[in-house]
Amino acid sequence: MTDQTTMRQEIEAEQHHLDRVYARLAQLRRSAARAEREGYQIARVGNFGALVERDAMVFHAARRRHTLDAEHEGLVFGRLDLRTGQVLHVGRLGVRGEHAEPLVIDWRAPAAAAFYQATAADPQGVVRRRVISSSGERVTRIEDDLLDPSAAPPGMRVVGDGALLATLSRTTGRGMRDIVATIQREQDEAIRSPAGGVTIVSGGPGTGKTAVALHRAAYLLYSDRNRFAGGGVLVVGPSAVFVDYIASVLPSLGENAATLHSLGSLVEGVSATRTDPTPVAAVKGSLRMRKVLQRAVRDQVPDAPGELRLLYRGELLRLPGTELERIRLRALPPGARRNEVRRAGFDGIFSALWAQAQELRVGRLPDQRTFEDDIAERPEFRDFLRAWWPRLHPTHVLNWLTRPERLRRYATGILSNAEIRLLVEAYGGTGADGPTIADVALLDELDELLGRPPRPARRRRDPFHVAGGIREVTTYADRQRARASRDAERPADYREYAHVVVDESQDVSPMQWRMLGRRGRIASWTVVGDPAQTAWTGDPAELSRARDKALGRRPRHEYALTTNYRNSAEIFALAASVIREISPDLPLPVAVRRTGVEPVRLTVPAAELPHAVREAIVTLLAEVEGTVGVITPVPRRDEVAGWLDPAAEPRLQVVDSLQAKGMEYDGVLLVGSGEIRADSPAGVRTLYVALSRATQRLVTLDPV
Repeated sequence: MTDQTTMRQEIEAEQHHLDRVYARLAQLRRSAARAEREGYQIARVGNFGALVERDAMVFHAARRRHTLDAEHEGLVFGRLDLRTGQVLHVGRLGVRGEHAEPLVIDWRAPAAAAFYQATAADPQGVVRRRVISSSGERVTRIEDDLLDPSAAPPGMRVVGDGALLATLSRTTGRGMRDIVATIQREQDEAIRSPAGGVTIVSGGPGTGKTAVALHRAAYLLYSDRNRFAGGGVLVVGPSAVFVDYIASVLPSLGENAATLHSLGSLVEGVSATRTDPTPVAAVKGSLRMRKVLQRAVRDQVPDAPGELRLLYRGELLRLPGTELERIRLRALPPGARRNEVRRAGFDGIFSALWAQAQELRVGRLPDQRTFEDDIAERPEFRDFLRAWWPRLHPTHVLNWLTRPERLRRYATGILSNAEIRLLVEAYGGTGADGPTIADVALLDELDELLGRPPRPARRRRDPFHVAGGIREVTTYADRQRARASRDAERPADYREYAHVVVDESQDVSPMQWRMLGRRGRIASWTVVGDPAQTAWTGDPAELSRARDKALGRRPRHEYALTTNYRNSAEIFALAASVIREISPDLPLPVAVRRTGVEPVRLTVPAAELPHAVREAIVTLLAEVEGTVGVITPVPRRDEVAGWLDPAAEPRLQVVDSLQAKGMEYDGVLLVGSGEIRADSPAGVRTLYVALSRATQRLVTLDPV
């Protein structure tokens, strides 16, 4: 019997089971829809108990129907043949037959753990592990691992070339590949680590750190939905490009309850994508910037009124600048939050004017309350108060740093002269270009330092109000659903997450750790990263302190990933040779897959670079079926993108060397590797990252 015949027969056997699963799924959908309809009929009884019963029945039926609809594609992806003779199929959703027999085991359930954890050294009772690939409702391919040959019954067939390597040989697609079917044991241990405390996952390029983080989020939502869906799960990545890349993973795992943000979008109303040069980012990310900002928030606003002059009942009341400053500082003691004590500043102005009016013996002077009411009604006085002590937004204060004289005054004695010069130059263009990613943490710090003025409670809109006091006719169930939906709404600046996931954590600055810490005060954490890939060039001790403060004293569970599943051995050998230049003893992951295709290194005259880039891309798109990434030095990203037309080729994406972090492409064209290396003190590490993004083909192209 040929291998193709065996493969076809095994596929037919799995197709038979898959047909049974989808038939049962259709039956369950019909039952859920019928239960939903019958639930509405219960209300005709007319009493309160019937309405409550209706609510429960309709809610659970509708939720079940939605789940069954959402998990149609790729429902079954694995099979376990156990020593006991039992066969378990593993998938995205648990499905039972008419007699409660398990047709599919949910991948997050304990019974499915062996699918990820079993190895040839420790088969955990598994004889054969099978990965099932499908398209729609049709099985397209299967891959087997025989983990315990001595326990294999006569006639057991083993097909394919190994599930993991076969999967990794295929294309990645536009978004991050869903590796739920190919998680290996060391990854699975991290995914299923204790829900409390801090789970720290470290590993080199291609070890699946991001996949582990996202699958862990899905696992936690499954294992304790009330806690984690109720409180919320926050997933933070390094860039907007990265967040777009991973956006489809959690929904593909059946979870839509997580919030995804880049470090540049964590502050409400801000979406920063620009990056600073590495030395500037190191200054902005230092904890010393908090002291600079503390000075800024206590300073007088730019162009504030130099004095107050009011004519009251024939007498001139005048408060000079020195008196105004005295009142302001008295109302703003150290530690006070400026927006929260604004009223105290206004009271100081009223008191000073009242004292002066008494001293001048203004004729027919009323009592103090009437005096203050008279003054407060004057538009020119209200304009003065708004100009003298405005309600400040963090962006207002950050823009003060664009004024060199102010920035030098705030930073002198805190930052070095060289660091101040860097910031003066960097903030010269902030007003035109908007904040950088590093600035977002400063905006969050300013929000903390400024505080927010008290606001009256916002009246909640009645969702059933039509007009003129008329309300829709509603049922108890309608009102309960509306209340549940309203309670589930979170403010845009939500800070009470139950779990926080931080990806590419090696690049999070001390100030960014403070920003994350405010959102994870009551959360458990998953932190993944690779110290060898860090672009942070600031004080390591300061970084460690900020990270430890954000994570708190929670117990820590640490996991190291040691196998590079992404890169071919040929590609990773080149990347490894680069990082070995600065860290010769660094433990690196082992690339387990060989393709026989070596990276291609090209050099061309600088004038020919645009043409050479276009030619190399045409070749790469022909050689690989999946995505192709063009990685450039940070300053040249837009220039290189202008030589191409990424919009015309959906498989193509142009990113700079910092945006490339965490990304994965089947083919990579790396433009200007020498420029990336020389760009900053972290240039070698950045180049190491860029060289390790490709799964199939790598081409480097440098001008000479």
